[in-house]
Amino acid sequence: MHVGALEARRWAGLVLSPGPGRGVGVRFAFVAPDGRRRDWDDWYGMVTRVGPHASDFSYARVAFDLGAAAAPGADPGGSGADSGSSPASGSLILEWSRREEAVALRATVAAAGQLELIGDAPWGFSGRWEELGEELGEELGEEPGLETPRWRARVPGEASHDYLEVVAAFGAGTEGCRAPGGAPGEVARRLDLGAGGAGRMTMVASWGGAGTELRVDRLIGRADAWMDEARAAWERQRPPGDPELAESIAANLMWTVLLQPETGRLYTPAGRRWIFPAPGGGAGSGAPEPDDWTIFGWDTFFNALLLATVSGELAWSTLLAGTGTQYPNGNIPNWRSRRGGTPDRSQPPVGSFAALRLHRAHPDPDALAAAYPALLAWSDWWVAPRNGRPRREGLTPGLFAWGSDTDLLPGPGQTPPWEEGASGHQRAAWESGQDDLPLWEEAAWDARRQVLAMSAVDLCSYRALDLESLSWIARVLGDLSTAERLAAEYGRLAATMNRALWSEAAGLYLDELPSGLSTRVAASNFLPLIAGIPDARQAGRMIETLADPARFWGDWVLPTIARDDPAFPDQQYWRGSIWPPMNYLVLQGLRRYGFTGLAADLARKGAEMFLADRRRTGLCRENFDARTGEGGGQRFQSWGPLFALGALEERDDAPLVAEWRSTP
Repeated sequence: MHVGALEARRWAGLVLSPGPGRGVGVRFAFVAPDGRRRDWDDWYGMVTRVGPHASDFSYARVAFDLGAAAAPGADPGGSGADSGSSPASGSLILEWSRREEAVALRATVAAAGQLELIGDAPWGFSGRWEELGEELGEELGEEPGLETPRWRARVPGEASHDYLEVVAAFGAGTEGCRAPGGAPGEVARRLDLGAGGAGRMTMVASWGGAGTELRVDRLIGRADAWMDEARAAWERQRPPGDPELAESIAANLMWTVLLQPETGRLYTPAGRRWIFPAPGGGAGSGAPEPDDWTIFGWDTFFNALLLATVSGELAWSTLLAGTGTQYPNGNIPNWRSRRGGTPDRSQPPVGSFAALRLHRAHPDPDALAAAYPALLAWSDWWVAPRNGRPRREGLTPGLFAWGSDTDLLPGPGQTPPWEEGASGHQRAAWESGQDDLPLWEEAAWDARRQVLAMSAVDLCSYRALDLESLSWIARVLGDLSTAERLAAEYGRLAATMNRALWSEAAGLYLDELPSGLSTRVAASNFLPLIAGIPDARQAGRMIETLADPARFWGDWVLPTIARDDPAFPDQQYWRGSIWPPMNYLVLQGLRRYGFTGLAADLARKGAEMFLADRRRTGLCRENFDARTGEGGGQRFQSWGPLFALGALEERDDAPLVAEWRSTP
């Protein structure tokens, strides 16, 4: 049974799913005294503190500001992070805990209005709740005679004659109601908070066969004690020393773990707001469409690395969910959902790098063997023949450029609105992951070859890292001939990069344009370090630019483009702001070449910036202003804690660090 906040819009709720396509859910709604109703997407703009969240699902907690703007994406208006068990005015604190075949849910509210708990069926699942009313419990042990309001759901099993019974019981003070606009099969219970504006709602749900009702009757009277014990157990298990780094990773990633409803696999999207509606549809303001998951390519592989500090099982599940998006031609796409995707383009190939590190941290030969064919096919996709040349070949044979296979685009009505009419140049920029990086402005779109007319330092570096990492994986799995082939390809690519892209005058690898080498420099121009391309002298030259405060260094690092670039003041998306994945990759390059002092400084600065914003706002931001260190972009982005992971790796007592420091 999977239990958790496993549907993207269910910040304030739970899903209980015993298998693909089956299960039930609960969610909260809040009605203010003036009649304003908060439900579904509204909760996204109201979250003020995510976590803690135990890796074994034994305790989880999230706090909301009920006075915040309900519009999706709105910030909580400086309401601050909740730091204790006593709620602030206008808040909802939601806690839940799983123990074997039961889960307890507790909501503590400090606001006038009504709190509703709605039982429903996420994704159109087959289970349905029904209200049983209040029945006298039997043989209740410590609390005989307790009147227990109950719901029951029968969830069909894998066999036609089989079913699973789920029973929920509620603490005192709630009444049955009908949620406005509720769908057939929905039930609801309401807690009237009155003028005092404070109250608590508890629920215990259990599943199984005979005796399930008696079990929840017995547990509901102990729900508060159960929750307090779960919180205390989590406190005892906190990491030694300063636990903030590890906890910022665990809380944000565990609260991003979602369920693929049709497969039953757990995965992590780019963030809970990054679940796309079916092409041609819209999320609207009602219940979620019975669709969907959305997996982004390189986000998912970074998420697997983050989850490796929490749970090897979840990390491998996330990585395999990423490789599972692969198209038949080998492309692991920019993004894919159940009914949409990007067959025309991919994203930076960091999957093998993540898989190798994950295997070192949590060895799982079966999982590695399952990922290997997809990673190998993806590696070959980049160079498969297309229009008479390798698919993503750059200006110089053997180098690479971002692109989009225009003839593979989905047909009319099958593309999300924001991608309708996008140019090939824009789609190629999306493939890079650096969607609006100013460097792409210098490259024209080659419509015949369907690539940007350039040789891109970042893609060449990703490709080299992929070849090197995949060669190691092939050796681990005993595929020696493939390992040798990949190592040879790596050697040829490294030689070509040094011949065609290295600028002795600049002391950097620069993008190749038809007019010659570019003079513009981005943080991604330092990616040859992680791929092991420069020799020691060249690496030293590169560090001169990286450490120059007029170009890249400073209090807030690393900006996506140089501080002296005309686009730097924009601080919009990839136009100057600081991004977690680029910081993390450059950090690994510094470590690879032994620049330990600079690496430690980069790791410290990134973590301090990330944690200061998290303490102040409770959020996990998408990117940061390189002039002020203030967070921007999405409120909760899955890879945000890469700043914390980079710093955690600096600690000698941190788990996995010794393994992860090895190369590649």
